[in-house]
Amino acid sequence: MYDLIVIGGGPAGLAAACSAWENGVRKIAIIERDKELGGILNQCIHNGFGLHYFKEELTGPEYAGRFIDMLKSTGVQVKTDTMVLNVTEEKEVHVVSAAEGYQVLKAKSILLAMGCRERTRGAISIPGSRPAGIFTAGAAQRYVNMEGHMVGKRIVILGSGDIGLIMARRMTLEGATVLACVELMPYSGGLNRNIVQCLQDYNIPLYLSHTITDIKGRARVRQVTIAQVDEQRRPIAGTEKTFDCDTILLSVGLIPENELSKKVGIQLDRRTNGPVVFENMETSISGIFACGNVVHVHDLVDFVTAESQRAGKAAAQYLAGGAPSTGPVLELHNGDGVTYTVPQKIRLEHLEKNAEIFFRVNRICGKSEICVTSGAELITRFPREHLAPGEMEHIVLPKQLLQKCNSGNITVSIKEVPND
Repeated sequence: MYDLIVIGGGPAGLAAACSAWENGVRKIAIIERDKELGGILNQCIHNGFGLHYFKEELTGPEYAGRFIDMLKSTGVQVKTDTMVLNVTEEKEVHVVSAAEGYQVLKAKSILLAMGCRERTRGAISIPGSRPAGIFTAGAAQRYVNMEGHMVGKRIVILGSGDIGLIMARRMTLEGATVLACVELMPYSGGLNRNIVQCLQDYNIPLYLSHTITDIKGRARVRQVTIAQVDEQRRPIAGTEKTFDCDTILLSVGLIPENELSKKVGIQLDRRTNGPVVFENMETSISGIFACGNVVHVHDLVDFVTAESQRAGKAAAQYLAGGAPSTGPVLELHNGDGVTYTVPQKIRLEHLEKNAEIFFRVNRICGKSEICVTSGAELITRFPREHLAPGEMEHIVLPKQLLQKCNSGNITVSIKEVPND
């Protein structure tokens, strides 16, 4: 019997396990399906990680290595090359591995840190033939950075998520020609720094409000046609451009990996595709917590770490026998300009001082105010000079402020401020 089983040994699982250990939990196991800890960070050999948490610039493997070293100083048990098949509400974890076969592990608490997966061509229904040479950006990143395989020489990237932007630079540095980055939306889905450092610095054109309308090729991709789209995202006739290329990389979004969450019956949020969580990252099933990209897709691993540390501490408090919540629960909603909020629910009696709220906007905004309301009452507002969908926003609501809410609902919305 374990006190805590952490599913996933990436940045979220590592930070949560270390945090739980620091807060007194001793019988902890991390279960990781890959052959080593670190998760997606192992293939992210570029720098830019750790600026918030470590106050220095690290590569992905270096960032993961810091937490793996921290883990070595604890007594946390690690099971790598082990696949989790099922999780039950009674907190039984069914696993299988070549070394130990099929096992049913029992725990007093479970922490879900499975991360996310990429959308594939099948998920977005690109027209055209189905030749070789079409990869998700993450798969291409693994081939190039970890396995030493070059995926192509003339490349078109569909989607402007951060992985796609980073791979535009990576492929250029490896000697390939990146012909275009094509984005369906009128704005990029990546961080502004990646647009500058990965596209503009290498003179790679970004076609906003465009999509792929045709792929030609039999054994291998040989040609791609793109076209501008209207406000309903339908291709506009006469705007087509054709590129001779041998490779297409897809950077068209990430989906939280929640097959296990569905099986156990955890309530999911259709906006995030992740679990509905309380202020301490506890899910709808008592004693099961979730953190990191399995809850909502983050833009910086430093934020994954902070969120996961809160979840690890909360799991420790649950195991210490914290009293069940009996007080009021505030529900958070997304208003105008906001896509989702995390957490979705706040139990005031569980708050120490503040509630941290994370969300994304659904359009680019100039000078704006983040407005927090309860019913018709404005609780507080936060000024911002600029907001973009590619960058996760964060606000802090004091407990004293939340206690004054005259409604059980809180809405976060965006109000653009007209220029003087």
